[in-house]
Amino acid sequence: MGQPPNNQPLPQLNVFSFSGVQMRTFHITWMTFFVCFFGWFGIAPLMPAIRADLGLTKPQVGNTIIAAVSATIFARLIIGKLCDSWGPRKTYTALLVVGSLPVMLVGLAHDYTSFLLFRLAIGVIGASFVITQFHTSAMFAPSIKGTANAVAGGWGNLGGGITQLAMPLIMATIIGFGFVKADAWRLAMIFPGLMMLVMAFIYWKYTKDTPAGNYDEINRTAATKSSVPFWQACADVRVWALAIAYACCFGMEITFDGVAALYFFDNFHMEETEAGFWAMLFGFMNIFARAVGGIVADKIGQKYGMRGKGILLASMLLLEGLGILLFAQSGNLTMAIVSMLTFAMFLKMANGGTYAIVPFINPKAVGVISGVVGAGGNVGGMLMGFLFKSQSISYGQAFMYIGGIVAVVGLLLFLINFGRTVTVEQVETELQTA
Repeated sequence: MGQPPNNQPLPQLNVFSFSGVQMRTFHITWMTFFVCFFGWFGIAPLMPAIRADLGLTKPQVGNTIIAAVSATIFARLIIGKLCDSWGPRKTYTALLVVGSLPVMLVGLAHDYTSFLLFRLAIGVIGASFVITQFHTSAMFAPSIKGTANAVAGGWGNLGGGITQLAMPLIMATIIGFGFVKADAWRLAMIFPGLMMLVMAFIYWKYTKDTPAGNYDEINRTAATKSSVPFWQACADVRVWALAIAYACCFGMEITFDGVAALYFFDNFHMEETEAGFWAMLFGFMNIFARAVGGIVADKIGQKYGMRGKGILLASMLLLEGLGILLFAQSGNLTMAIVSMLTFAMFLKMANGGTYAIVPFINPKAVGVISGVVGAGGNVGGMLMGFLFKSQSISYGQAFMYIGGIVAVVGLLLFLINFGRTVTVEQVETELQTA
């Protein structure tokens, strides 16, 4: 006799349901990811005030943007392996507690170097995405994994948009109590740190590693956690194709989250709260756009298989790149907003489409592959960050270069067949004959 249905992955996603360990875990996971993104990018909309307070130059601001995403590269690789072996519940709780410390303490920075180090430490929080995707994948059946992952990821990414408006408002409220702006931004960052500690408690108490229970409860041994070594899981060329694709979509997302408020503040001469509002619209698209990507990918996958999902992803990246090119050339605020929302739609659909493919590359190494592809997103964000720190390149020119690269990657991705099975021996042969 098999296990009862409530101990199995769900074959459908009812977002209005909170019953059962699967849906309870789903909702807690995306809300936790939301809080992590809120803390990760809480600094970004405050940068005009921080730049003035610490006297930062454009290259120094660029270095802090790079630091915010670079630490996540290594953290995601480690976190992916921990999810396979240690379990998502323990891993997420530990990350929340550790990550809350630099978020709350960044206000202690009083010069460029200390601020840069705090930004680097805060970047570790970005690894939360891997746990979110891993845990959601464990709770849902194959036919709905893409949709569930996209909804959880999209609603979590929404934190990066809401924080663009919320943090300037929190800072303004603190100023209203009589604090100067140089102190207000420091005190404001305590708020997202406390939110992370609250979610750490909730995650530990109310989630399970799998529908059947925690790893310890179901006697999940080390041998069954992952029978695929790290190097073997990464020998599949499809993993690297997805990592590059994610560098172009999610990499652009976190880059834009980091520079959007400054871009609107400088180019259109507005206050922090107004710049934060327009930057928020980009992140707010996550309430539906990433989910649309996952839903469409699942539908196409049922009819055309993994090859169809790959073509969808390539198309979204191509359209994203073209949209970024339009944004880079926008001469007024209206055009900037319209083109931003256009490329945001395709970008976030590509995010969802990528992770509608990831769980199927190698079901025995979902954590590892999620980590590698997720790290690819941050590599993209780090490389894009170098364009925004350059004294000789304007922000508009940086967007032009990025748009062109994303469009070219989209075209190249049409050549990848994600439906084919690749063995380690085949990859080694290809490398030897290349």
